[in-house]
Amino acid sequence: MTAFAIVGAGPGLGLATAHRFGKAGHNVALIARNAERLDRLSSTLQENGIQARGYAADVLDGASLTTALQTAADELGPIEVLQYSPVPRADFMKPVVDTTATDLDAPLAFSVKGPVTCVNAVLPGMRALGRGTLLFVNGSSAVRPNPAVAGTSIAFAAETAYAAMLHDALAKENIHAAQLIIPGAIRPGAEHSSPTVLAERLYAIHAERGGFRHYAEPLPE
Repeated sequence: MTAFAIVGAGPGLGLATAHRFGKAGHNVALIARNAERLDRLSSTLQENGIQARGYAADVLDGASLTTALQTAADELGPIEVLQYSPVPRADFMKPVVDTTATDLDAPLAFSVKGPVTCVNAVLPGMRALGRGTLLFVNGSSAVRPNPAVAGTSIAFAAETAYAAMLHDALAKENIHAAQLIIPGAIRPGAEHSSPTVLAERLYAIHAERGGFRHYAEPLPE
């Protein structure tokens, strides 16, 4: 059996997506900083018949990310699907005119170095399987820069470029890289952006293996 690994696991989209991939037959690796939260999430999934474990790691600490993903693969099976969807910190979102070079260190580590570290950790296993999916989840500033949130706009744009290059470079190896843009807030009960609806959308992106960029709903004008 192969594993689904989510970096940035939480009780909303993370739990919904883990449940969707778990019900499809994948073991689930939950990765986030808070070990107690991970224990609660994995217990919830296990109560629903899904093999799940939590692995504490910080996306700003590449060594901890690599260790978490490698341990998950050893314990749960090779990682066939990786979802990178941690929530950016509030201090990444300064206005562009107030943003210094130093202010970009953490956002770029979060949205560029973190994904690169994760991909490097799981790619050998995907190549050994002969298949894999890399899912990148971003807000609208990844494709429409917002001067009020310069850190995420700059870092998400760089993450987008990296993911798009992976899409082109890995397609011939049956490894599909794709991006889902969620323009607004994730809200329970929302038509296009509830955790359950988004989880179904992410699973469809994995299963259908179409183009690179997908939108949860159209960007507002």
